[in-house]
Amino acid sequence: MRWGNLAEEVIAGKVLTNEEALEILNCSDDELLLLMHGAFQIRKHYYGKKVKLNMIMNSKSGLCPENCGYCSQSIISKAPIDKYKMLDEETIMQGAKRAYDLKIGTYCIVASGRGPSNKEVDRVASVVKNIKDTYGLKICACLGILKPEQAKKLKEAGVDRYNHNINTSREHHPSITTSHTYDDRINTVETVKESGISPCSGVIVGMKETLEDVVNMAFTLKELDADSIPVNFLHAIDGTPLEGTDELNPRYCLKVLALFRYVNPTKEIRISGGREVNLKSLQPLGLYAANSIFVGNYLTTCGQESTADHRMLEDLGFEIEFREMEQLT
Repeated sequence: MRWGNLAEEVIAGKVLTNEEALEILNCSDDELLLLMHGAFQIRKHYYGKKVKLNMIMNSKSGLCPENCGYCSQSIISKAPIDKYKMLDEETIMQGAKRAYDLKIGTYCIVASGRGPSNKEVDRVASVVKNIKDTYGLKICACLGILKPEQAKKLKEAGVDRYNHNINTSREHHPSITTSHTYDDRINTVETVKESGISPCSGVIVGMKETLEDVVNMAFTLKELDADSIPVNFLHAIDGTPLEGTDELNPRYCLKVLALFRYVNPTKEIRISGGREVNLKSLQPLGLYAANSIFVGNYLTTCGQESTADHRMLEDLGFEIEFREMEQLT
């Protein structure tokens, strides 16, 4: 398949078929650079060479009643992680200052658990207003399953984006967790959209799913019309049910990123958790399909030094997209 021609068709409005999407994942390694060039043509058309930077603040760790098989914070995990209730506003503000200093565009406030209590939503709402007044950062919240009235409160506080990943396909979901349904996740994304907050929803690849599952994930997110799509690659953590899982190689990870770009051409595709351990030395190539990355550490795993990320972007000739502090009124 001539990947460049397909890219041109996508830019012109073509929607891939399932068969074409599977061909991307089955692309020969010998054609990988041609595939990535096509993905870059789409990415460049919509985003140029700009890269969005994101940083996570793990505001509440562990203590989660869910049984997600990939997660070190779940109730069934035996992983030795820090566990703490929601951080105070001062600590979350300190993270916002670091994000601002590192030219991070989006500061992500994440909390473990099935969903937030009203008290936790109030704390996030309060600190978001403070962050907006002080640093003008774009704020993404990720607090779990959300009620409509909670979404409304976060919107009024200034939350720009809300993340709730589908994680996997509907068919594979019961193999990953049984403590909530796939529709619980879909419904939260819809609740966020109805509140006027920009929806962010993504996936974790490498959890023993099939190629068809990955294709289904890409099209599900297209149907959901998620504005931002984080693509995580499983970093199997000792003490979780997926401990020892190692199905990925860097070339396949690049094909996955290309798939999400071809299927969701206008959306922010973000290389997220697990990029360092799975893309390895091919990390820079991922940004020819994606236009966004996380900088620094993730929830309970470490990323690479932020200076290395900035250097990588400079070496690629890409430009950091940093929203300057809003004029205070």
